[in-house]
Amino acid sequence: MYQFFVEESQIGREFVTITGSDVNHIKNVLRMKTGEKIRVSSKSGQDYFCEIAEIAEHFIQADILKEEAQTTELSGKIYLFQGIPKGNRMEFIIEKAVELGVFEIIPVAMKYCVVKLDEKKETSRINRWQKLSEAAAKQSKRSIIPKIHPVMTFARALEYASQCDVRLVPYENALGMDSTKQAFSTILKGNSVSILIGPEGGFSEEEIALAKESMQAVSLGRRILRTDTAGIAVLSALMLRMEME
Repeated sequence: MYQFFVEESQIGREFVTITGSDVNHIKNVLRMKTGEKIRVSSKSGQDYFCEIAEIAEHFIQADILKEEAQTTELSGKIYLFQGIPKGNRMEFIIEKAVELGVFEIIPVAMKYCVVKLDEKKETSRINRWQKLSEAAAKQSKRSIIPKIHPVMTFARALEYASQCDVRLVPYENALGMDSTKQAFSTILKGNSVSILIGPEGGFSEEEIALAKESMQAVSLGRRILRTDTAGIAVLSALMLRMEME
């Protein structure tokens, strides 16, 4: 069943109205017909099972068959603070993080980031990343579209991460898995979790020292993981823990 997102204003008592680029996608790409079933989510995360009732030039009207009570979202919100990687690795990270249930992704400029985005490139890149987030949310039947933030400085990222109940920084020099086990055991249902991942060059000594003042350093095992693997590894473990709550 195909998934679409709409604004709250597009949801009525008995039907939803789909506009914008999704109209062309439904009509000319998916070639859907009246009577076909779709899943529609509001930007606030409410899900509806619907049936296409009318296909017009600039809108699709779908009758609401059922308001879904059980959301596809995790019990807690996960914030991924990702040191900007080179090439298309950020696209891979976004796609997989959204599938695994991340709530927000925050690109972070760090000392050893290879990529430096100017203002023009940053705006274009963030817009593209947000579209990738939406596509991944549709594919994985998410109830929300995770937000991709503008690039943050390291100091601002730590400040933003401080809002979370649990704050983790995977670090290659963290000793043993005991700290990881202890950190995961403290996560309760509904807790928010921030994860700070370094770039290809790793954290500078100053950055990791600052991070440890407000975050708990954890190990991801005896192997060194690449930046586009580390966040996915933590998210996978967190997703399973939250799904079991």
